Amino acid sequence: MIKRYFGTDGVRGTTNQSVMTAETALRLGMAAAHYFKRENGRRHTVVIGKDTRLSGYMIESALVAGFTSAGMDVYQFGPVPTPATAMLTRSLRADMGVMITASHNRYEDNGIKLFGPDGYKLDDAAELEIERMMDADTADHLVAPRHIGRAKRIDDAEARYMEIAKATLPRSMRLAGLRIVVDCANGAAYKVAPKVLWELGADVIPLHNNPNGFNINEDCGATAPQDLAENVKRYRADLGIALDGDADRVVLCDEKGKLVDGDQIIGLLATAWKASGKLNGDTVVTTQMSNLGLEQYLEKQKIKLQRTQVGDRYVVEAMRASGANLGGEQSGHVVLSDFATTGDGLIAALQVLSLLIESGKPASQLLKVFSPAPQILKNVRYTNGALPLENAKVKDAIAEGETRLNGKGRLLVRKSGTEPLIRVMAEGERKVIEAVVSDICSALENAKGA
Repeated sequence: MIKRYFGTDGVRGTTNQSVMTAETALRLGMAAAHYFKRENGRRHTVVIGKDTRLSGYMIESALVAGFTSAGMDVYQFGPVPTPATAMLTRSLRADMGVMITASHNRYEDNGIKLFGPDGYKLDDAAELEIERMMDADTADHLVAPRHIGRAKRIDDAEARYMEIAKATLPRSMRLAGLRIVVDCANGAAYKVAPKVLWELGADVIPLHNNPNGFNINEDCGATAPQDLAENVKRYRADLGIALDGDADRVVLCDEKGKLVDGDQIIGLLATAWKASGKLNGDTVVTTQMSNLGLEQYLEKQKIKLQRTQVGDRYVVEAMRASGANLGGEQSGHVVLSDFATTGDGLIAALQVLSLLIESGKPASQLLKVFSPAPQILKNVRYTNGALPLENAKVKDAIAEGETRLNGKGRLLVRKSGTEPLIRVMAEGERKVIEAVVSDICSALENAKGA
């Protein structure tokens, strides 16, 4: 069944358009409250975190109205990372958690991510049931006046998360002597990330940690880490850390200004954890987007690579099914299930820092784990509601590309689950993949005007 509101990572869209309106948030709050109120005779609670977008105030107010009108108490955290909301859902024994964020998107967009009482994102069945309730008569979800929920601010949410993050390092380990540049993307981690690194003893240079409601992810953070690289060289730092708007993904930068993606981070942690006996089942879970070079490297290390469809929620589902404790995406979602129920950019960076200290090597040596296979990724934007992948000429271009790469590379063409984009990725011999990607993108561009 096709979802009307939920995508691959919650509800997301341009604010005040389509699905991302105050009305949708209100109905979602009422429906989700009804779905999670499974026991009669007790108060039910929901926790809400958000990033720094201006529209977060509007969406939060609408959600609070929906939850309280359906009889649920609300704890509001203010700006905290997505993984913090997931962790504190479980820590505070809440019935559900909500994160208001559009992750790496610009400020115009916003989104709503839902977590169950165990801190994990909801599965497809739960999302479909909530959608059904949203489209039904929401008057059925309203409670009597005496049972309306209460809303309150929780002032120590940041401190709670910071202590959890610091505790993922060995108790005696300190970051003293390390100079670290951290790009907070003017997002949810603008306070907690620099504080955690400083409290652990590092010399910290924060970048893009002055959000104004509009500058989240604007030429900064994990999706635009060029400024990070320049400042790492400028300040002669040992490592650079770039988070995205909700801090669930991370891109690193070595002391020479070379960027390091999620595949390299996963390869490094997998090798180290296998050597120390911490890698469950000697297995790593990644998506179809992860580089072929990572797969070949892990095979040499006798580590199994399991691929899923794109989206960190699918990585987590596969990890839970197999018992793996390490997974993630090339984009920088790194899931460490020993510590968190979703991708956590800060905790992933801390695990790399611990290996940096233990090895005594510079980041440029430690983080060069494997040589990536040539890969090209291009995005083609389309109008919401269009179906470019149904176009006959696009299908022909994809089929021809697959024929040219058969046995010599990989081709993946897919719709983004978070933006109106078609992503075209190919791996293999560079001249061939350049031609294949170019032909498919041209067909997609022509299909837009068809």
